[in-house]
Amino acid sequence: MPTPSRTSPTSPTSPTDTTTLLSRMYAAESAYLAAGGPGAASFDLLAPFFAPDVVLHQADGLPYGGTWRGHAGMERFFLKMSEVWESFDIEGQEFLATGATAVVHTQVHARARATGARLSFPVLQTITVRDGRIAEVRPFYWDTGAIARACRA
Repeated sequence: MPTPSRTSPTSPTSPTDTTTLLSRMYAAESAYLAAGGPGAASFDLLAPFFAPDVVLHQADGLPYGGTWRGHAGMERFFLKMSEVWESFDIEGQEFLATGATAVVHTQVHARARATGARLSFPVLQTITVRDGRIAEVRPFYWDTGAIARACRA
């Protein structure tokens, strides 16, 4: 088995490497969504960036709330997101990494599929990297109630 290079998605150890991993993952996520996302594009675009046992914790009050585990869970999460949002555009991100832990501040502009409501909101995520892959993600939304209301038909 070849040894991964320092720029591969499987080897970040420093804050710079973690930031690079996250930047590449978000670029892959954009490519995945541009290719049609869940049901149309292959999750293989994103899988190398996530540990096989990755855990994503979403606030229970959100239409896609709950805990999503593993690659299959991530695929189901992206499917649920595509059912909820007609568009979910990221405008600007800031990264703070201390090695295996990172915080990402993202400004989102979205349109709810059920109501057509447009929202702009920040999301702050804490992300844990283990063995060069994203192992855990905990997003924090400014106002989960506003998001839930906008998404209810």
